[in-house]
Amino acid sequence: MPERSDSESRKLLGRLREALAEDSAGQARLDKITKLIASSIGTEVCSIYLFRDAETLELCATEGLKAEAVHQTRMRLGEGLVGRVAKSARIVNTADAPSEKGFRYMPETGEEIYSSFCGVPIQRLGEQLGVLVVQSKASRDYSSDEVYALEVVAMVLAEMTELGAFVGEGAALSPLHQRPAMFKGGTAQEGAAEGHVWLHEPRVVVTNPIADDPEVEKQRLTKAIEDLRVSVDELLAGAQGGDKDQVQVLEAYRMFANSKGWLRRMEQDIDQGLTAEAAVEKEQSTARARMAQATDAYLRDRLHDLDDLSNRLLRNLTGQGSDTGADMPENPILIARNIGPAELLDYGRKLKGIVLEEGSVGSHATIVARALAIPLVIHADKITTEALNGDMILVDGDEGHVHLRPDDTVVTAFRDKTAMRANAQERYASIREKPATTLDGETVSLLMNAGLMADLPSLPSSGAEGVGLFRTELQFLIRNQMPGRTELAELYSHVMDSAGDKSVVFRTLDIGSDKVLPFMTPTDEPNPALGWRAIRVGLDKPGVLRMQLQALLRAANGRPLKVMFPFIAQYDEYKAARAEMDKAIEREKRLGHRLPSDLKTGAMLETPSLGFAPQKFFEEVEFISIGGNDLKQFFFAADRENERVRKRYDTLNVSFLSFIEGIANRCNTTKTPLSFCGEDAGRPVEALCLAAMGLRALSMRPASIGPVKSLLRRSNLSEVRDVINEARNRGDQSVRPAVMDYLSNQG
Repeated sequence: MPERSDSESRKLLGRLREALAEDSAGQARLDKITKLIASSIGTEVCSIYLFRDAETLELCATEGLKAEAVHQTRMRLGEGLVGRVAKSARIVNTADAPSEKGFRYMPETGEEIYSSFCGVPIQRLGEQLGVLVVQSKASRDYSSDEVYALEVVAMVLAEMTELGAFVGEGAALSPLHQRPAMFKGGTAQEGAAEGHVWLHEPRVVVTNPIADDPEVEKQRLTKAIEDLRVSVDELLAGAQGGDKDQVQVLEAYRMFANSKGWLRRMEQDIDQGLTAEAAVEKEQSTARARMAQATDAYLRDRLHDLDDLSNRLLRNLTGQGSDTGADMPENPILIARNIGPAELLDYGRKLKGIVLEEGSVGSHATIVARALAIPLVIHADKITTEALNGDMILVDGDEGHVHLRPDDTVVTAFRDKTAMRANAQERYASIREKPATTLDGETVSLLMNAGLMADLPSLPSSGAEGVGLFRTELQFLIRNQMPGRTELAELYSHVMDSAGDKSVVFRTLDIGSDKVLPFMTPTDEPNPALGWRAIRVGLDKPGVLRMQLQALLRAANGRPLKVMFPFIAQYDEYKAARAEMDKAIEREKRLGHRLPSDLKTGAMLETPSLGFAPQKFFEEVEFISIGGNDLKQFFFAADRENERVRKRYDTLNVSFLSFIEGIANRCNTTKTPLSFCGEDAGRPVEALCLAAMGLRALSMRPASIGPVKSLLRRSNLSEVRDVINEARNRGDQSVRPAVMDYLSNQG
């Protein structure tokens, strides 16, 4: 076939627009489109395959193959050359299809007489919708111009599929964004929520992908890119001297915004007949497809930058900003690719749940979601491209599952589960004021974790005896500048006022690792969780630590005060931190400020090394809190941000429980108060086993106190300890099966 000129490509798109504009059913449109493409490209066969479900493609229209194969021929994702195109999101262009790896002959189609094959993915922003295929008897490769023309046509087909132009009978032609969909993600904050989708960044809809006048479209694109460059330059000027990561991202934005190659590719798309916004989206879809295949972290970050910049450019072109004017639906469930802590706090308790495509169990957003007790599911891949504002959605934070537009059976099962949870909470309310005393007379103190003023209203209703951990870094993370000493003192005083006569343990700044302050220069570390963080930062850069200690002393204003230093790995670090407290006390004395009536300083035991600290440490420290989340990842060498390994090791592993028991025994010898803080403290079976190992104080999220207390009050710790010892003696790797069997026999 002779090479196609730009005008001929535009003619094809013009004919496609006429076909799409006709008042006909979706099947009739598809049939006409395959004929148009085949005649324009000059090939005997043109076929369109669409997904009928996430794993199955269906032949939905063809020119050249047997008509009776339509809606009968199906293949799995990855099966045959068509399945390969769909799975890889890459073009397959071959002169000898039968010799290609993975080729599968479909006899019902009559395709045995065709040698050459070219398959192009029909995709939109990373979402695979189907495959456009052309075939011919002659053994030849399709030219680069022909392949490019097919890519442009596939882009238009993707947009029109998104807009519902091909709706018909059968699953493959059912409307998009109306089918039930289930996403399996990861649990970041437990709980269940039913509500309606609220997109943090509403999708841009390209309603007219085919251009009338290419020159006008190129002028629109040039103007939009000029505006984009100005806005990026302004953002970059405002960010200089601030967050290094933010500056790097904006530098990447500027690089892409000034990329001649990016502009040239979009102008070429326009010359082929696309509108400016369709050209931007075509390049964005290509970047998303490359992102899905990229294994290099740096490349993925740069592709993310290009994706974000494309969204900005699309909003410039279409005028579809983040504020669409739509009202937030009843019981909103926030859907986003990712979100920062300040943005999440702006939503506050209006949200019933949160679902993120990215995120991590230790991210700022997760910390805020836990503080607000909002169920959060992370790693829900591609939910932002599937969900629409107002869609019904169910979030199961316990299992990490999200049901979008669920059918009636799923809704019924979900509501039954939440009803059971609600009934259980009512039962827990009856023991709210009762102690967590076991059947054999051991009492365990149950405390709550907090980090925001919003947490504290739940203190009386939760049944907690106090705040076992108040995370002070949240007030720093949500701001763009360092808070002042007076401001912090007022905040900490308000926390103590809200707690009333119940104690509050304030943990000094735990920054570094996955918590980098916006106004501090981040360090480039290969493994930040094991790097310069928490007390290491506080001792190396003591200005912030001293200011925070002074604010805490002033907030106490004659009341008792408990302060805990995070990530103490050896005795000398505790001594150095305590020395900073002593200096702060002396300074407050000189200034004539009122000192706490009783001051206790403690340490978080988050590294195995501190469990083997000298006896002098256990004698000198005034209390210890085991930071279970970090201790567990270091004990098992299993990064809790790594989904492949973080669930591989059980908290009820014999080795881990024996280590916890050793710490409890050392603290008993020196009469040092010991508590356990972390996710496992709020899991009833884990909490029971920790108590059996000698722990008499557990700190957890407020909603967990009722379930933990209920199980403790129905259990005999000495019997549970016997079960654990028997499992250890047998050589069991985990005591979980034995303990669960014991509990089931107890009824």
